[in-house]
Amino acid sequence: MNKNTVWTVIGVIVAVIIAWWLVNVLFAVLAFAFKLLVVAVVAVVVFFLIRMLVGRGSSD
Repeated sequence: MNKNTVWTVIGVIVAVIIAWWLVNVLFAVLAFAFKLLVVAVVAVVVFFLIRMLVGRGSSD
């Protein structure tokens, strides 16, 4: 096994480790963004539901 082959193997291993870490970070960011979007939609629905209930109660 010559020196270039060793460096190629080391380079591939390092590239896989870096790619694995980047994909984990990307999925964590995407999961956080999706959670944030779901929370925003649910908050808007709850806000309008509460507004409707409070508005109906005060008009009596």
